[in-house]
Parts: sequence; C-alpha cells; structure tokens
Amino acid sequence: MKRFKSVDNRVIDVVEHTLEIMKRYPNLKVHIGTDSQNIGLETSYVTVIAYRFGIRGVHYIYTKEKVPLVRDMFTRLFDECVRTLEVAEWFTQQININVEIDMDYNQDEIAPSHKLIGATRGWALSLGYKVNVKPDIQIATKAADYHCR
Repeated sequence: MKRFKSVDNRVIDVVEHTLEIMKRYPNLKVHIGTDSQNIGLETSYVTVIAYRFGIRGVHYIYTKEKVPLVRDMFTRLFDECVRTLEVAEWFTQQININVEIDMDYNQDEIAPSHKLIGATRGWALSLGYKVNVKPDIQIATKAADYHCR
C-alpha cells in the first residue's frame, strides 16, 4: 500500500488511524479522491482519504506520487480514477466502512472531464461506492488539489 502522511508530514498507518477515528466518531463518513497536475516535466498525483465528522469538520491524510509527464489529459484524468479506486478497494478490504468516491470531473458538458464520467462513475458504482462529481461535494479532491501544487 502507498505511504500516507498527515498534513504535518507524519507517516500514518491508515488502518490503525482509521480505526481510532471510528471509535471517536461513530457517524464518520470517508471520502477518497485523487487530483493531478502537470508541473514541468512531471505529473503529480495526490490521493486523499478524508474523514468527515458530520458538522464538526474534516481531517485527511494523503499520498503523493510524481511520475514522468503525462501529456494526454484523458489518460491523466483516467489515472486519477484508477488511483482512487485502488486505494478505495484496499481500504475497504482492511476496514468494514462505507466509502464515497470523489471524482474531480465536471458534469458540465463543455468541460473536457465530462467525457470520463460515464465510464469512471459506472466502474465505481459497480464496485459498490457512492460517487460524487462536480458540482456535488468534493471533500477529498479539494484537499488533493491543494497538495498537487
């Protein structure tokens, strides 16, 4: 599994961390999402596991990976989904909890990412996840966007 860190750069054991949070917050909601950005000759992918405490806020952990530049936008955006679902599948096999998938794709038909919604949402739904796309709530991908820069 990928190495996740806290915002203050501590390495986190995802399972232990999640179980501790679940004890304190029985109504916990978990969102997982990935964002990417091309910077120079590299593409940065950041995947976030966000823990939503109802109206009490959000805490998240993340993993960041840099790869050689992915020039094709469709490939880069599809890889966001692949990374998100890889983490979600591993996570839900370790911990029995419902997970929502946040996809940084836009329902507006003029947005290039709109073309990916049918395939990626269908894939995530077939695995049993609730899926959020823009303009729906985007907890995990907003945090991922912050760490991509």
